[in-house]
Amino acid sequence: MMQFYKKREFGAFITDSFNFFKLYGKNYFKNYILINGLLLILTIAVVIFGFKEIFGQLVGSNMSGESYYFERYFEDNSGMLIVAGILVFVLFILLAIVNYLYPVFYMKRIAEGAQKIKTDEILGDFKRNAGRIFKMGIGMLFIVFPVTMIIVGFSYVLLLIIIGFFLILLVYPTAFNVSAFLMYDYFNTKRGFMESLSYSIRSQFSYPNGNEKSPYWKYWGASIIMFVILYVVSLVFTMVPMVFVYGSVLTSTPDGNFEENPFAGTAGIIFFVFYGISMLASLFLSNLMFINAGLMYYDSRTDLHQKAEFEEIETIGINE
Repeated sequence: MMQFYKKREFGAFITDSFNFFKLYGKNYFKNYILINGLLLILTIAVVIFGFKEIFGQLVGSNMSGESYYFERYFEDNSGMLIVAGILVFVLFILLAIVNYLYPVFYMKRIAEGAQKIKTDEILGDFKRNAGRIFKMGIGMLFIVFPVTMIIVGFSYVLLLIIIGFFLILLVYPTAFNVSAFLMYDYFNTKRGFMESLSYSIRSQFSYPNGNEKSPYWKYWGASIIMFVILYVVSLVFTMVPMVFVYGSVLTSTPDGNFEENPFAGTAGIIFFVFYGISMLASLFLSNLMFINAGLMYYDSRTDLHQKAEFEEIETIGINE
């Protein structure tokens, strides 16, 4: 059994994140697929077929000498595109809620002593916290997201004087950690949204007692490592279809059809199949990032470390 409420150093966050999946991975992903499987399939199907159609029209526009072909396509299919856009938006919202909060509810139960989680238990957590989920979504949309975009945008502007590159390296992991801590704290305590947001920001830079060394750099470093892992794996899946498409362009005999729409036919199918696999890989790997963030959150809760140690000692005594 893994101990959650304890101090961890930088390396321990990485190793314990992988150890978590060694111990609980089978049960974790079984529930994840049962809860999220249909949403994943629907979202990827809509994105693949939607992108395939739009990219095909974009690449093939004006090939026949007709000006404003792409614009006319949108005008002629505006109703369908609006409905599809709403569908994609709803699917992405539902997918985001499940992907962000499933690790929170799962780790909360494991940290409380559960050994094997049932799907119905996690679904029950979603239902019982429906009101808080809605409030958190409103707060994220109108408070956290705008502030994050302003900071990120400012960092991009500073790319002109190079310092922006270093700011982006700091901002992205920090913003992710603050958002993850916010979700963990909001659903592990009875605090309100603003209280949890305040804690998630303060905990990045200091422990509650204020006498210990700042945890910022170990939190930042652990998140950077996870970002790199996710990026490299996703890059592998995205590079394969791109190499295939470009290879087809360079080796196929020009006949006008492929050039008019390179996403049609076998090349297009393979490209978007790999694109869908890349999305799936990214979504599954994002669980590693959220579990890592959860371990960092439990590291920050020094007020519960001693209590957890006493409970673990009592448990050992009972087992003996």
